[in-house]
Amino acid sequence: MPETTDRSKQNASAADSRAERPLRLLIVASVALPLAIFAIAAWISYNQHIADATDRLQRTVDTMQEHATKVFETFAISERYMEELFNDETDADIIGAEQEYSARIKNFTRDLPQLRDLWVIDATGRPLVSGTVYPMPRNLALADRDYFSAHKNGASGDTFISAVVDARAANTNFFAITRKRMTAGKFNGVYLVSIAPEYFTRYYSEFPEADITVAGLSRADGVTLARFPAATAGSRSMPNSPFMRAIVDNPQRGVTTGTSSFDGAKRIIAYRKLPDQPVYVNAGINLSTIQADWLSDMSAHLVFGIPATLTMLALAMMTLRHTRRESYAYAQLRQESARRESTEQALRQAQKMEAVGRLTGGIAHDFNNLLTAIIGNVELANRRNTSTDERVAKSLGAIRQASMRAATLVQRLLTFSRQHPQEVKAVDINRLVGEMSELLHRSIGETIVVETVLSSGLWKTAIDPNQLENAILNLAVNARDSMPKGGQLTIETSNAYLDEAYVLRSGAEVKPGQFVLVAVSDSGEGMPPDVREKAFEPFFTTKAAGAGSGLGLSMVYGFVKQSGGHVQIYSELSQGTAIKMYFPRLADSSSVPAWETVETPRMPRSGEHNECILLVEDDEDVSRFVIDALGDIGYRVEHAATAARALELLKAVPEIALLFTDVVLPGGMNGRELANEVKKLRPELPVLFATGYTRNAIIHHGRLDTDVDLLTKPFTTEALARKVRQVIDGKTT
Repeated sequence: MPETTDRSKQNASAADSRAERPLRLLIVASVALPLAIFAIAAWISYNQHIADATDRLQRTVDTMQEHATKVFETFAISERYMEELFNDETDADIIGAEQEYSARIKNFTRDLPQLRDLWVIDATGRPLVSGTVYPMPRNLALADRDYFSAHKNGASGDTFISAVVDARAANTNFFAITRKRMTAGKFNGVYLVSIAPEYFTRYYSEFPEADITVAGLSRADGVTLARFPAATAGSRSMPNSPFMRAIVDNPQRGVTTGTSSFDGAKRIIAYRKLPDQPVYVNAGINLSTIQADWLSDMSAHLVFGIPATLTMLALAMMTLRHTRRESYAYAQLRQESARRESTEQALRQAQKMEAVGRLTGGIAHDFNNLLTAIIGNVELANRRNTSTDERVAKSLGAIRQASMRAATLVQRLLTFSRQHPQEVKAVDINRLVGEMSELLHRSIGETIVVETVLSSGLWKTAIDPNQLENAILNLAVNARDSMPKGGQLTIETSNAYLDEAYVLRSGAEVKPGQFVLVAVSDSGEGMPPDVREKAFEPFFTTKAAGAGSGLGLSMVYGFVKQSGGHVQIYSELSQGTAIKMYFPRLADSSSVPAWETVETPRMPRSGEHNECILLVEDDEDVSRFVIDALGDIGYRVEHAATAARALELLKAVPEIALLFTDVVLPGGMNGRELANEVKKLRPELPVLFATGYTRNAIIHHGRLDTDVDLLTKPFTTEALARKVRQVIDGKTT
């Protein structure tokens, strides 16, 4: 009974605890929530004050720019007035009529408060006439002024804007806009428009303090022409000031924030460039001013707005939380649906490939044996043909061509189904693409411009270089067909990283990591979405009947997948197509043989060689062809149909120089096992394998074992002769 009571108390305590937990959370929330809301509201309000102040500042600067543009147009009119008045006058004529000209200038500037005066200066830097100084002192020298030396030395254009300088003929200061005075094509002095900086300062002082704290007119090099509050003559913005950095990045207009180089105050600064002038108007507002206004508003908000804000925000947050939950659940549902769809699509593709692979694998060995016999015997017949009837040679050629097309079809099917043996090397793809240049130009014609963009520092990858060449060539030919009127073909390489998000999104059958990218893109017609989705399917083609087998892209797909990589099509109608192949990076190349370009040996002549070769082949037609072909060259051939018979012949004929064996053999021992037994008896004896299709004897995971020399069926007489010679001479790679 006491035990039951204790358990009841414990259950009751647990129930009370569960009931009190929301209350405790509510108490904590009643303190934390107002603080959080106030902090958020304060942050939003502060950003809004910054945005409002920036907006007001930009409108003010727009007004300043409009005002300054009109004023500078007045200066330009003044310059033209000076040119019209004095262009045809000599210095002597101007001095002679100085009083009249001075009066006319004074009358012109009387109603223009922005103008201090207009001056004419001769070629030696001596003033000739002005509107405010009469008579002009003839000993007044202005040749040392920057505006005069700039024009005289040709360092400026037609117009020059000076810094603010102290006047020498009056107790005042000014900045000048000057123009060259030319006579008969030669420099003859300067026309000077003297401008009152205080005109701009008074104008800037009339803006409300809430809109600007400081305003100014500056040259592009930072020299201050006018400023409110007033600055000392000759002052300028430092090169690393916020204003100077901003106009370097955005020369026409902009807004920046930083510490002023004049007084150290932190401001928001807006600026605009005057049209056709190296002059900027700029204005700034202190952040402290904005912060003071913000604190005032927040104080009012604390007094009047917190209760209503808290209520509304609480309801909004509840609604938002509910919406987020629903959105998250819906997103999860969409993600799961997409994942399932991607998985189902990958499964369908895998099933399709498995079906093609089984079909191909089932017929490949026997079919390739038949093709080997057909191609070989046709070549022998053609070589031995003594008939004068040309139709015989044409018929033999047609048989050989059809047989080679059949062999290519089988190889493409094997490649698509990832069952074609790969001779994997550590490949430098940049070098491979470079060496393909001539072949590509020859294959796609002169109407296509081929461009290669090869990344420096490209990683190596472990692939079959011959199959990569075939893949690139296939893609180039497809690109050519999509550009009947010509265009551009680009082959690009680079290092790449496929992250987990990309792998999940694209449904790639690879692990995230480092890859070598080979992209082949064209400027052709592009693919519609329905064609793009089926592009890799075997026998799918948009070409006319008889123009293509539909296995080109399928072969590329199978090769990339068999290499452990990923392939993706990017295409838009009328924009072109890019096919990107990703191959895994080879981090350690010590276990993979290096790829080297081997010079193709010449075709042996009849009777040139006389070594003894042990042929192990159970197919009578293939055996007959190989014996005849090698016999024509001069080789002596010992034939065995089984591995057991081959071992007997090896012991009986010590002069055998090469073991040439099929991989698939009857009698319980395949070609690989035979080679292993032969190596025990004759370790130095070279071995050449032949196969039409096999999975695991000399090929593992689709790749040829590194110590294997292979001749793939069907093979021609020339390929047989060259390969045999290479293996005997030990020159294979």
